[in-house]
Amino acid sequence: MNIMVVGGGGREHAIIKKLRENPEITAIYCLPGNGGIAADAECVPIASTDIEAIAGFAGSHSIDFAVVAQDDPLALGCVDRLHALGIPCFGPEAKAARIESSKVFAKELMKKYGIPTADYAAFSAPEEALNYLAGARYPLVVKADGLALGKGVLICPDEAAARAAIEEIMTRRAFGDAGNQVVIERFLTGPEVSVLAFTDGKTLYPMVSSMDHKRAGDGDTGLNTGGMGTVAPNPCYTGDIAQECMEKIFLPTIRAMEQEGCPFRGCLYFGLMLTAEGPKVIEYNCRFGDPETQVVLPLLKTDLLTIMRAVESETLSQLHVEWHSGAAACVILASGGYPLAYEKGKTITLPASLPKNVTIYHAGDRLENGALVTSGGRVLGVSAVGETLREALDSAYAAAREIHFEGAFCRSDIGQRALAAIEG
Repeated sequence: MNIMVVGGGGREHAIIKKLRENPEITAIYCLPGNGGIAADAECVPIASTDIEAIAGFAGSHSIDFAVVAQDDPLALGCVDRLHALGIPCFGPEAKAARIESSKVFAKELMKKYGIPTADYAAFSAPEEALNYLAGARYPLVVKADGLALGKGVLICPDEAAARAAIEEIMTRRAFGDAGNQVVIERFLTGPEVSVLAFTDGKTLYPMVSSMDHKRAGDGDTGLNTGGMGTVAPNPCYTGDIAQECMEKIFLPTIRAMEQEGCPFRGCLYFGLMLTAEGPKVIEYNCRFGDPETQVVLPLLKTDLLTIMRAVESETLSQLHVEWHSGAAACVILASGGYPLAYEKGKTITLPASLPKNVTIYHAGDRLENGALVTSGGRVLGVSAVGETLREALDSAYAAAREIHFEGAFCRSDIGQRALAAIEG
């Protein structure tokens, strides 16, 4: 089989490495891929947002199955275009991808179908949003409606900060058209949990839960990032909470999407807050999370392509999805200055060999004269599995210390909150 994966980061590398375990696959193409992915797939220099070029490549290279892994091409209708060519895909069509590409759509869906989430108000005019702030309770959260690379969510402790957020999003257009509308919502507190789920629109199989670390600095300080590390499973996510989420959030969401005429097929990501009032949805994503994928997929026992094909054919209920026991951890190595300005083109030195339980996922690098150099903010994800979380963390950090490039940094406390919850 010829497989095409659309995207070019650590998430895509994790998907490709898992797909390679299937002996039926003869070739994997990644559009556009990156320097490290090139060791596991044939990278093709086509932007993930160039839908017509992607369709043309798929048609000319006898692609048997496509995985559209990134939010932008999903929102732009990449799966719709490939379906029109008769190419089976893993990923939602554009109407269903709105669950991530429009926060207003997502919030209205939850309100209509009684899915627990934070109270909110939505605005399309900055004046109306600013007027609302005068009588609001603080802290609150201001969110750009559209896709903003994970950066369009601003936590505001007071009215001055909220006004500055509206100004940045709606007036200065810091996130472009993603700021045409904003959602202003109540600030929730409690442990955060990420749960990805395979769904064919009717059946839903949650994956192993995970805990992300968004802030750039130790102790959850500094600016928000795309994610500085993850661990799985999340010890805060108990069996009782999982059952409650299935009954009140997961299944109601896929039923709501079907009722709205946009059934969701693919990977649906639930960002949850375990509040004193029960679990609530912070956000949906219409695809695998990054870097959650780098700890969840290493624990997957069932063949990934088999699951993806069952999702596409709506036969997921016929599968039994199994997981390895133990735990996984991922430590992100980032460029100095990230998530603000950072330099590119720094030579990367990798260890000559790695323990069997460690994998390096390439996120922001490229090949230059045969050498790997940095090309992004989050450069590498160093993941490890172990019988315990402590074992996985020790292995990931040991490998990370053997990787070098100028300005490299990582958080030193990934998984510490999880360890505290496990070990008391």
